[in-house]
Amino acid sequence: MTTRIDGKVISAQVLDEVASDAAAFLAEYGIKPGLAVVLVGEDPASQVYVRNKIARATESGLNSIEHRLPADTSQETLNQLVADLNAAPEVHGILVQLPLPDHLDEEQIIAAISPAKDVDGFHPENVGALNVGKESLVPCTPQGSMIMLESVFGKGNMSGKHAVVVGRSNIVGKPMAALLLQANCTVTVVHSRTPNPQELAKQADILVAAVGRPEMIGPDWIKPGATVIDVGINVIERDGKRKLVGDVEFETVAPVAAAITPVPGGVGPMTIACLMKNTMIAARRLASA
Repeated sequence: MTTRIDGKVISAQVLDEVASDAAAFLAEYGIKPGLAVVLVGEDPASQVYVRNKIARATESGLNSIEHRLPADTSQETLNQLVADLNAAPEVHGILVQLPLPDHLDEEQIIAAISPAKDVDGFHPENVGALNVGKESLVPCTPQGSMIMLESVFGKGNMSGKHAVVVGRSNIVGKPMAALLLQANCTVTVVHSRTPNPQELAKQADILVAAVGRPEMIGPDWIKPGATVIDVGINVIERDGKRKLVGDVEFETVAPVAAAITPVPGGVGPMTIACLMKNTMIAARRLASA
């Protein structure tokens, strides 16, 4: 019987922990942990993501601070806003929603955010610290994926497992590989230039799909009894309707796997929950600095 790894249930547990910690923080310091969210432009998907993040922050007892800027906002204006948020004592976490309009430099903005408030975990200092095993703010999607894996294996019980990560993005693939290495897995990263990726994937005890191609990974990629984490979120047309699917062909892969995340309802809720968790971690570190 295949285990369906339920991101809604696990994320609710994470958010309950955040809410409890946020209440304790308020009692201790007289201020709510503050998450500042910056949205530039009118991208519909980004608006949905921001709305969900703000809702979860409020539910978790965080102070949600929203900045909505027009699409023609200049680099100078955005830089100044980030500088102001870096200096604001009531702000513990800063999230600039990506993608930004084309005329804005995303790398510059990511680097401008204080590493201590970089709750996305994208700042080069946090990336470097993660890769050498130092204290850092960890990107939310890989962090959420690890929590889901721990729900299957137990904390500290992945040592020696062969993990294959399909995809090498800076946001998911690379940090996911770093976290799996920290868990003492043997890690293989498969990408677009890898010969015979299917053969490598089929050796995996743990397969993480983060490639952004709808239902690319079928049952012939999966070792029987493997645990599959599907990070992909892809919109496709099927039977005249728009449907959300992952990078894994769920219906055919699930019978082969021992455990698998669905799409939707898998990694997605965990990403937002870990954003709140990171805000709480940042608030604690800043308060004790």
